[in-house]
Amino acid sequence: MKVKDCMCKEVVFVKPDCDTEECARLMCENHIGCIPVCDDSKKVVGLVTDRDILLRTVGCGKDIKNTPVSDIMTCNVAWCSPETDVCDAEKVMGNNQIRRIPVMENNKVVGMLTLGDLAKNKNVENNGVYATLEDICGCDKKNAE
Repeated sequence: MKVKDCMCKEVVFVKPDCDTEECARLMCENHIGCIPVCDDSKKVVGLVTDRDILLRTVGCGKDIKNTPVSDIMTCNVAWCSPETDVCDAEKVMGNNQIRRIPVMENNKVVGMLTLGDLAKNKNVENNGVYATLEDICGCDKKNAE
C-alpha cells in the first residue's frame, strides 16, 4: 500500500512569519496537532506541533502574538512521497520518533500522514502500526513483557 492511499490530502499550512497565536487558532479550528511551515512555493521548511507551542512559547514566557512560528518550528523535517510504501513511511516515523509526517511531491507539500491515519486504515497491517508506535515511544519489547 502506498502513502497516497491513506494520507490526508487537505493540508493546512502556515508561512514562517505567521505568529504562533494564529498557528494555534488554525490547529484548533481544523482539529489538528501539527502544521507544516511552508515557503511561498509550498516547500516544507519546518513543522510546528501543539507541543512546540506549549513548550517553546508558553512555557518560556514568550508572547504568542509576537512570536513567529519560525522561532519555534522544528527544522530538518523528515518526509515521504505519495508513492512511498506505507511500511517505509512507518520506518521513517519510528526512526525519527514522530507521529506525523508531511508528504511531498515535486518539493511541495501535498498531504500529511499521521499515526492515526495508519491505525484507522483497514488495509494497513496492525503489526506495523504497533511497531511504529513502540519505536516512537522508545518502548523496548523485552522490558515490556
